[in-house]
Amino acid sequence: MRAIDLSAVSWRRSSYSNTSGGECVEVAHGIPSLVPVRDSKAPTLGALLFTAPAWAAFVGGVRREEPGGAA
Repeated sequence: MRAIDLSAVSWRRSSYSNTSGGECVEVAHGIPSLVPVRDSKAPTLGALLFTAPAWAAFVGGVRREEPGGAA
């Protein structure tokens, strides 16, 4: 497996992250076909890499499970 250089990507914090510093997930864009995801409280621990279709399926599943969302 080849290494993916994430040093130049721009990270965006989830809008669902709370303001007291907990549950902070960051997602990077700009890598074709991959979606890097990391914990903003521990960015030096690295990132998980998801394929774009796998990430879309995950986000879609989370949205369906939201309170008041379409289940």
